[in-house]
Amino acid sequence: MKKTILIFGILSLIVFGCTPKETTFLISENSVGPLTKETTVEDIRMVFAQDSVVRDTTNLQVGAKAKKIKIFEKGGKHLLTLTPNADSIPTIENVRVFDARYVSDKGIGLNSTFQDIQNGYGIKKIVTTLNSIVVFPKGSNLYFTIDKEELPDNLRYATTNIEAVQIPNTAKIKYLMLGWE
Repeated sequence: MKKTILIFGILSLIVFGCTPKETTFLISENSVGPLTKETTVEDIRMVFAQDSVVRDTTNLQVGAKAKKIKIFEKGGKHLLTLTPNADSIPTIENVRVFDARYVSDKGIGLNSTFQDIQNGYGIKKIVTTLNSIVVFPKGSNLYFTIDKEELPDNLRYATTNIEAVQIPNTAKIKYLMLGWE
């Protein structure tokens, strides 16, 4: 009986331990799913061949380059919005995540809370804006926006700097973005 359990345990480790990690919705410092830091704007359609790629048509009518590129799943769900840089061979400068299936390598995504950010990364800086706060974690290109509606009443209309200790642990992430320079 013990040998059967031991053999089953070893086989389970081999089968489940050797399977490659799913990266379709993984956010790392250099990639968001199949998109990498080096992906050029011209390669976006190839990278997201199974999805719909929509460029900003208002800018195309004027003759300028597209400012935003939106990625939708074939079913219509908005996955990402990409902002290209202005280089001679443009790559992606900024990625805004719209789909909660995308999570960082530390498990942080749109369904996470301020406490999750603190536990996963630590806080480098918090910037207060009119309607939200932007949280910049330590050692990461990610940044998170939290709506001021998630804050206590006395901080919702404040324009002064808000400290990490003033933000409730349960405050939900409104926007998740990744900036590449």
